[in-house]
Amino acid sequence: MTFNKSETRFPSKAHHIYLAHCGISPLYAPAAKRASELLTEQSLHGGGHFMDFYNPELDGFKEQAALLLQTSADHIAAVRNTSEALSMVANGYPFQSGDEIITFTHEYPANFYPWVIQELKGVSLKLIPNRPARADIDPGLVGWFSMEDLEELITPRTRIIALSHVQFTSGFAADLQAIGALCKERGIDFIVDAAQSLGSMPLCPEEWNISALASAGWKWLLGPMGIGVFYTSPAFRDKLGPVQVGAETMTQGFDYLDHRWTPHTTAKRFEYSTSTITHVAALNTCLREVHNYYGIGPIFGEILRLQDIFLAHLNHPEIKPIVFEAPNRSGILSLACPHPGKKSHILAEKGVAITARGGFLRVAPHFYNTEEEMVRAANAVNELEE
Repeated sequence: MTFNKSETRFPSKAHHIYLAHCGISPLYAPAAKRASELLTEQSLHGGGHFMDFYNPELDGFKEQAALLLQTSADHIAAVRNTSEALSMVANGYPFQSGDEIITFTHEYPANFYPWVIQELKGVSLKLIPNRPARADIDPGLVGWFSMEDLEELITPRTRIIALSHVQFTSGFAADLQAIGALCKERGIDFIVDAAQSLGSMPLCPEEWNISALASAGWKWLLGPMGIGVFYTSPAFRDKLGPVQVGAETMTQGFDYLDHRWTPHTTAKRFEYSTSTITHVAALNTCLREVHNYYGIGPIFGEILRLQDIFLAHLNHPEIKPIVFEAPNRSGILSLACPHPGKKSHILAEKGVAITARGGFLRVAPHFYNTEEEMVRAANAVNELEE
């Protein structure tokens, strides 16, 4: 596979070596151009010509996201972010007092707080314990969780298991296929926060028995801030009550004086109001020209290859990389070290963007990074003072 890694498409390369795609990624240049074109249309013509682009871009986005997830466009909705999608799931789910939700003790807030609120309804939130990633680092640092620890928490009252595909600090990737099979066997709904994997790792929600999946669009998907992807299965949608409701929830569309209660049965029911179509169009461009053009398998393979090049040149005595077994590796390569925040700041001054979270430095290259960039980044880390 030959990837286009040019500055023309990824202009951030002219300014620094960007290895922080687990945070806010540089916007793919053609995506920025497309968003700008639509903003210009609105500035010149208001809603006239601009609305000609609204449904085609929204439909195109859902088709491209569905292709990436190997599902139907009817199961995809455009949302603002992961938190919005998971809040609609949590607050729309028909919980009863005594029901149980299981999640990881160190989940990202987008996949934690929506479940905490359900405790007000008498629902119990049960936390999978953390296991250290290495024996020679602080055991309090986020590591991983085992299937055994997860299974021990399941009871006949377990309704939902809600997990991130990839832990945002340690980079541990859960075995979604195994967890999905377990949920199918036990009649549990499986909810996935894919913000740290969609766009960098394969995801098959239908095949893996995932009830709902949500992701931000500005990390591995390379899109603008303020747009996300939301997948739901048809059976799961039937369970959810309305949380956010507006004109676009209903099948009558632009007939705003028709107040019949006729919500869409597809995932469009979650697009309750006007979508930010410039953001939708930009992410549509990313999906079409990058992720679905190259294929997510080759993209993930290139990310791991670049990580391995970095590891081969890393020799700092204080820095301990967290390298999980192959089934649990992700786009995030975390480095345990003293004072990661300070080190991240020093690296930024040297033109290397690596973020610090939860006691780690997170090295997160994307496919457009080069071998030479990975070697330079590893050398920059090696030069950090102990």
